Amino acid sequence: MKNEAMQLKNAHVLTAKIVGGSDSYVAEQGSVYRSGVSAESVGSSILWLGMISLPAGRRTSAHHHQGHETALLMTAGKEIEIWSGAGLERCEKVFPGDYLFIPAGVPHVAVNRSTETAEFLGARNDPAANESVVLMPELDDIVP
Repeated sequence: MKNEAMQLKNAHVLTAKIVGGSDSYVAEQGSVYRSGVSAESVGSSILWLGMISLPAGRRTSAHHHQGHETALLMTAGKEIEIWSGAGLERCEKVFPGDYLFIPAGVPHVAVNRSTETAEFLGARNDPAANESVVLMPELDDIVP
């Protein structure tokens, strides 16, 4: 009987949660975030899911994400450049429909040289809305 009562008590705690869209904010590295699933919105312990955009003609500051991986799906825009590597030596173009994976600790810069905002669906294994970003100003002048 005690075990059944405990299960009933915890049943309402472990339920699905619907999250409305949140207000957007500019992240420390310069991209625009709209959190969906996060520690703050639903009590997530290991996952963040939301929308990320990079306005036309803008770029992020050089940075890396300490301790978490990031996965992105480009959903709108024309193309962006992703510069990555210890010295930002590698440049690849990302197009709508492409998936992008950024390992933890990898320096990178995103550049949107087009006339359209680039939009992404993003997920990471850091549940905080304000993720663990480490800015790397010593690399900012490498990317033209």
